Amino acid sequence: MTSQVIARGPDDCETFRIKAADTNRMTLLADPVRDGVPFTALVEIFDEGGRTPPNTHAQAYEMFYVLAGEGVATCGDVSRPLRRGDMVLVPPGHEHVIENTGPGRLYCLTIMVPDEGFADLIRSGLPQALDAVDRAALAGAPARHGPALA
Repeated sequence: MTSQVIARGPDDCETFRIKAADTNRMTLLADPVRDGVPFTALVEIFDEGGRTPPNTHAQAYEMFYVLAGEGVATCGDVSRPLRRGDMVLVPPGHEHVIENTGPGRLYCLTIMVPDEGFADLIRSGLPQALDAVDRAALAGAPARHGPALA
């Protein structure tokens, strides 16, 4: 565990796409690998039409807080529309999907406690660069629609 205060801005954060075909990227804010904390916090960036694969966590709680964009959260057979300011908390053992249904990108603050190997999975992926649209969103500027990422 870290005993120091950690402060960083968007330029100090690493971004990964777990698999080349994935339609979401993850900008790590804090994680056990880099920071020695027992959770993972990130901004998840969903390309237009992007989504997570269906996934379940054995012990971890996962929270999604929408910073910008529109989407749908599906947990089991229940779907709920998402927009800026909405939050979804998924308890362990529940299969879930987050999907970008709006124009432009969907940005979610995502926190997983405990980490359950999530940071290692993210870091095993492909490093990605943030473009101007992403940098503005991470800096808190209103989201603008940018080009789709390859």
